[in-house]
Amino acid sequence: MALYYVQGLPAIERYNLIDQINRCSCSIPSNIAEGSGKRTINHFAEFLTTALTSSFELETQLLICERRQYGDTNKLKDCLNLTSEVQKMIFSFRDNLK
Repeated sequence: MALYYVQGLPAIERYNLIDQINRCSCSIPSNIAEGSGKRTINHFAEFLTTALTSSFELETQLLICERRQYGDTNKLKDCLNLTSEVQKMIFSFRDNLK
């Protein structure tokens, strides 16, 4: 969804917000996948925490877009809602591991 949203952002943000949004949105599932291959539950939980921090970073980038009034408002709201849902899922998953 984030990739769909960034297409409507100003070209001047190509190497700033757009790049950061793309990196954050890729980092979340990548850290979950990497952590799933670890030997201990505690180590996996650390990678879930890293994924969670990336989701908060993504949320911050999206809120910056909102304040600057970049892109389509509906797409932005959808991205923020999905980011919030992912955060809840990661929190729950991590808590259930411990």
